[in-house]
Amino acid sequence: MVIDLHPEFGLELVLGIPYAYWLHERGELEGIRTVKGMKPFYYFCDNVEEVYDYRTIDNGAAGLNSLPNNWIHHNAMNMFGKGWGELTEAQQHQSNGTLDYSKWVVPNYTEQYSNDEFKFDKPFVVISNRYNIEHGQPPIGFFDIKVLYDMFDYFTTNGYKVIYKRPKNTEFPLDTNELNSIDAGFTDIQSDVEGHGVMTDYQLTEFFDDVILLDDIIQSKDTQIYNESQLKLFSNADGFVAMGGGSTLLCCLFNKPTISYFTTSIECGRQDYFGEDNYYRKLCDKFYPILDNEDNIKSRGEKDYTEMIKKIKEVL
Repeated sequence: MVIDLHPEFGLELVLGIPYAYWLHERGELEGIRTVKGMKPFYYFCDNVEEVYDYRTIDNGAAGLNSLPNNWIHHNAMNMFGKGWGELTEAQQHQSNGTLDYSKWVVPNYTEQYSNDEFKFDKPFVVISNRYNIEHGQPPIGFFDIKVLYDMFDYFTTNGYKVIYKRPKNTEFPLDTNELNSIDAGFTDIQSDVEGHGVMTDYQLTEFFDDVILLDDIIQSKDTQIYNESQLKLFSNADGFVAMGGGSTLLCCLFNKPTISYFTTSIECGRQDYFGEDNYYRKLCDKFYPILDNEDNIKSRGEKDYTEMIKKIKEVL
């Protein structure tokens, strides 16, 4: 079988790659057609064609309907033989965040990409941020300057280096939300910092000797080299703090302690989403979701990172 995909990044990680690896283990995977730069994620396949230079949020056009799981938030048809809207409330709770895992095997990226190239004189954590339009709204699901300072300060004073990742949406093929973010001018996270004036998240890293921008480590403009280097770096990390969604799903592939902050997504609004059969937990058994619904954020006028910081200090 040839798998042909170009959906959102997180959907390819969860719905596409585990199915491809399942086919590979059975000698049934003939090839992959995917987005430019994705070949390192399919290291187990000798026939990978990078044919797409964009991603689409139209799941049908993206090729997901050819997979056992064509939607990331549930597989109601597999579990109950009917669509989500036909389920009882109890059945909806049961199927939240649960996929069909009968043809789903996650490659061991930590084993494949463990290396001596990306090592430091201290253990290190990766903080994975983003700054994009979400569901047609201005960015809300991102780590702001204040909490970035708090995390940088905590980790560096407790013996860690920090690798800070926040894509500028120039590193790899983009989906519609990322393109719209650029068009709308959402390019930098910034805040007016007392005594310093307006400061961006990238500038904040310069105040800490043990905080390193991912872009300073991986400088190649070749998307395939970028992704291979990222996989090598993440395989050596001691843990991750990430925004919910694709940022977290990438981190979960390495089965290291992963603390994730969710705001706007379905994950934050559905009861029982993160049960024991949830796909995040299938990827990573050291996964810690922190939920802060966007409605609550808008009501109080700010994000509440209290539980996230508490979990960071408990786990890392």
